[in-house]
Amino acid sequence: MQQVVSVKVMRESDEATIKYKTDSKTLMKRAGEAVYGAHTWQGKTAIVCGTGNNAGDGYVLATLLGDKCHLFLLCDKFSLEGRYYFDECVKMGVTYSFINDDTDFSSFDTIVDCIFGTGFRGEVTGTAKMVIDKINRSGKFVISCDIPSGLNGDTGLGYSVVSDLTVSIGTIKTGLILNSAKDNIKKLINCPIGIDIVGDSYYMLDKSDFIGAIPERKNHSHKGTYGYTALWGGSVEYSGAVKLANLSLSSLKAGCGVNKLIVNESVAPFVAPYLLESTLFKMPSGFHKDKIDEALSGVKCLAIGMGWGKSEDYEHILSYILENYSINLIIDADGLNSLSRMDMSILKRTKCTVCLTPHVKEFSRLAKCDMSEATFEKAKEFAKEYGVIVLLKGTATAVTDGENVYFITNGAPGMATAGSGDVLSGVLCGLGGYLPLDIKTVSLGAFIAARAGELAQSETNAVSMTSSDTVRNIGKAIGEIYGY
Repeated sequence: MQQVVSVKVMRESDEATIKYKTDSKTLMKRAGEAVYGAHTWQGKTAIVCGTGNNAGDGYVLATLLGDKCHLFLLCDKFSLEGRYYFDECVKMGVTYSFINDDTDFSSFDTIVDCIFGTGFRGEVTGTAKMVIDKINRSGKFVISCDIPSGLNGDTGLGYSVVSDLTVSIGTIKTGLILNSAKDNIKKLINCPIGIDIVGDSYYMLDKSDFIGAIPERKNHSHKGTYGYTALWGGSVEYSGAVKLANLSLSSLKAGCGVNKLIVNESVAPFVAPYLLESTLFKMPSGFHKDKIDEALSGVKCLAIGMGWGKSEDYEHILSYILENYSINLIIDADGLNSLSRMDMSILKRTKCTVCLTPHVKEFSRLAKCDMSEATFEKAKEFAKEYGVIVLLKGTATAVTDGENVYFITNGAPGMATAGSGDVLSGVLCGLGGYLPLDIKTVSLGAFIAARAGELAQSETNAVSMTSSDTVRNIGKAIGEIYGY
């Protein structure tokens, strides 16, 4: 579990450390030393420096590399501490020059990016854009100090350096894992330098955080021990027979004892041939209280809304379930769109344990905000207000219960294909059959689905893989958590 913070919290923590614990010059020295210790330096190194403290870290690095490096300066401007270490470089005889149109990195083996830090906002322009273009076209091994220059430290958006290695200083910032960050950072490591965090923290989870989360199976058990679950999805417009079958199979592979697929009776004939392990429940069109009660009898966890389409009947169905059941309830896809048209206060009254699994556009509808505002911070506020768990899908998936935020950062680009969200809902439903539907279980489900996607891509490729490839690898992903 790695700590993650906003740029504001990192800045305030840095200021508090300087005020009460360690002077800024010492912290800068530690940062430069951290970058030096993060890589095996061979050949000649170009260190490209801007004007702030990020550049100062580069000057410290230059004092350690000596004549094996050359400094490229954006302009003749320095922070106070940066000026001190630049002067140290000059005393040592480290060579430097100012960046211009003729700047050439062809004779260097490594380029270190110290142009902008995590506080950079806006669009990269002028000389900075020109040199970033040159770095990205160089074909050299690129190391970014703290963050690839140009990337927004909070959002992970913006045109930036593409780094082979980014050395985060102090604590990982959210912009290093969100949105475009994965495309601009091939490898990320964090180096603490003695800054104590003051303020809100989030956490990035990995496999080690889930060891023991799935209990060992006993011989003296049966299918009922691991829960009866149901998936309610599909419509005439969105029959997706194979997708629905994959949805059910992913629940079973995640470990529930029995899974029931609930579909409109008009869709059932198309789905039935693809179902091997799951049972099928045919639901008539419209709202039918007795049929809902029959379908959900004995069910511990229900995932609802995948491929539903749009109908006022679905709003009645959701209201009825939320008002009359106390089950684990996962609402996804068209279920979320139905919920967004309802009085959201129903979430405060329900006895269900509710998990919502929106992508950004779906969440903007739920939260009644612009897509640009549909962030994990907004999801945290929403979860707290309505007493639900929100899983906000993205390059990094954010899971929040209103108190904590966990990030799941694994996954693969090949998962950008139809049905991947359905597989995730299936995994969550399967886990919800025998585990409490809390933030840790939901994070576990997101990790399993993402890891299964990584394994699927390794077997095929990012272009050709489908959601069924992910389903086939759920068992392997869970096996890794078990340790075999």
